[in-house]
Formats: sequence, structure tokens, C-alpha cells
Amino acid sequence: MIRKPGKAATANADEQLSVRIGSQERREQIMVQIAKRYYNLEHTQADIADELGLTRWQVGRLLREARESGIVRVDIIPRSTRRVDLESALQQRYGLCEALVLPDTGEDEVTLNSVAQEAGRYLASLQPRPQLVGVSWGRTMSAMARWLPVGWNEGVHVVLLNGAANLRDNDGPSHDVAERFAQAAKGTATLLPVPAIVGSSKTRQVLEEDPVIGDVMRLGRETTVACVGIGSLSERSVLVQSGYMDADSLQALLKAGAVGDILGRFIDEEGHIVSPDFDARTIGLSPALLRDKAHAIGVSAGKAKHRAVKACLLARYINVLVTDEATANYLLERP
Repeated sequence: MIRKPGKAATANADEQLSVRIGSQERREQIMVQIAKRYYNLEHTQADIADELGLTRWQVGRLLREARESGIVRVDIIPRSTRRVDLESALQQRYGLCEALVLPDTGEDEVTLNSVAQEAGRYLASLQPRPQLVGVSWGRTMSAMARWLPVGWNEGVHVVLLNGAANLRDNDGPSHDVAERFAQAAKGTATLLPVPAIVGSSKTRQVLEEDPVIGDVMRLGRETTVACVGIGSLSERSVLVQSGYMDADSLQALLKAGAVGDILGRFIDEEGHIVSPDFDARTIGLSPALLRDKAHAIGVSAGKAKHRAVKACLLARYINVLVTDEATANYLLERP
């Protein structure tokens, strides 16, 4: 087990380092020497310690001090032209594990594909590779499935997190997202072959008590990685177009303060569930359980979803956000 030095030990080591180096001018000279060896000559911290007669802890401390004081500047220039400045600001503002922000293209479909592609890259890069991944359904997740690298996680088990049985045949979002995630990885998929929203809370209870459905929902709770889309509340909502809601239901939710949905649950500006009735009839993972995931990846693009994305961040339903520049600016401009 690795033990970190306590405050007293750290303070004592700092004092010893100051005594050994002497003046501030001398300290800065040594920081430059260490930085050149580490960044330009690619020496290890252990090698530098031996060369300069220091400990590895002292070398690490001086490297950190060199960055903090501006002697060393690290510029991150991603090849995908991501907005790293906005990413860092989002992580600081909302306490995210990671944020990925893509430039706006001026065309909604192109921007969505750009965001979805970056989300696919991020999922494929996770280490250690997750063995069990949960996904929601809808346009955004469908786009992400198209851009997943072939063989992104061979043998992965993908489970659908919310009900997706289609009630209406339309040209809207694909409901076979879990299968497509799994196919790209040469893995397997477990589906939740029930409606997203049923007619009564009793029907939901009966379905969830069924052993087959119960096992799928248990798998959803066990996932350590979840990828979810965030829905807007409009006639373009996937839940409206899939036949789960009508115009009257939509207006009632808007009146109640709903700004969008996550996993089929309608939420207000702060991420609270706004309709107990709809919630009692919705089948799938509760958004609150996303807080327990090591990686709860929210993927969203477009102005219509701005308020819903912010609500999910405030409620801490997601800890990784993949989005576009306009959404990031909206999130940072609002207190």
C-alpha cells in the first residue's frame, strides 16, 4: 500500500528543500534545470534526482512549482480542434470528471455527428476497458453508435437502461442502439423489451417483478459506465415522436416546469422529477442511480437541450459531458 506523507512530514520536507537550495534565484535556476531535463530531454524524475543530488519527491515538487509559477507552460493542442479552455472551465464549474467540447459547425446534424463521434472515441479509450456498459436510446445515442470504432471493446456486454419498445412506426430515432453498440465491439447486448412509459403504475410494477425484466434492470444497476442522451421538451422529443406522449401531455409537463428528460424521466431546471404520474409509469434506471457510476457520460448538442443539460449537471446525473461549443458557453454564462 502506498502511503502519502502527512502535513507535518510535507512541511518538514519543504523546509529541508529550502535550506538546501538557498535563495529564490537559485531555486528558479534549479527549476529550469529540472524542467529542461524532464520536458526536453525526457529524463525520468528518478534520473534527474540522481543527477542533481535530490530526492524524487523534491524533483516532483519543483516541477509542480515551475508550472504554477509560469516557468513551465503546458499547452494542450488536441488534434480534433476541441475547445480545451471551455472543457477545463466546465470541469471546474460543475465538478466533472471530464468534459469534451466540439466547435459548432453551423449545421445541427453535422455538429451532432461531431459530438457523437468524439463521445465514441472517449468511450473506446476508457481504461481499464469496462466489461458492462449501459446505454439509453434516441437520436444522439443512435448517432454515437454509428461512429464507434470497430472492435472498440471486444466482448463487451451492452445493456439497455430504459424501455424502448416502439409504439409508433416513424422515421425518428433508432431503438436498436444497444445492439449496434455491441455489434461494433463484437460483444453482446441485453435489451429491455418493454415500453418506456406504460399506462399505469400497476403495469410497471408487474413488469418489473417479472424475472426476465428484473434481471435486465439489475444489470443496468450494475453497470459502471453509462452513456445517455439528454432530451428536449418539444414536439421533436423522441418520446413524443415515438407515441408515448400527446400534445396535451407535453403542455402539462411544460406547465409543471419540465425542461427536458433523461432516461425518460422529465426534470425541471434543477434536475428534480416534475411529474410523479409519468415517473410512476416509466420503466428503466432511475437518473439518481447514475450518480453511482464511475463514468456517467452525457452526450448532447443543440440549443433546444441547453436547459436540460444544465439541469442534469446541477443534479449530478452525469460526470462526463460531451457537447458543442454553444452549449458549453450557455452553461458557463449562467451563474
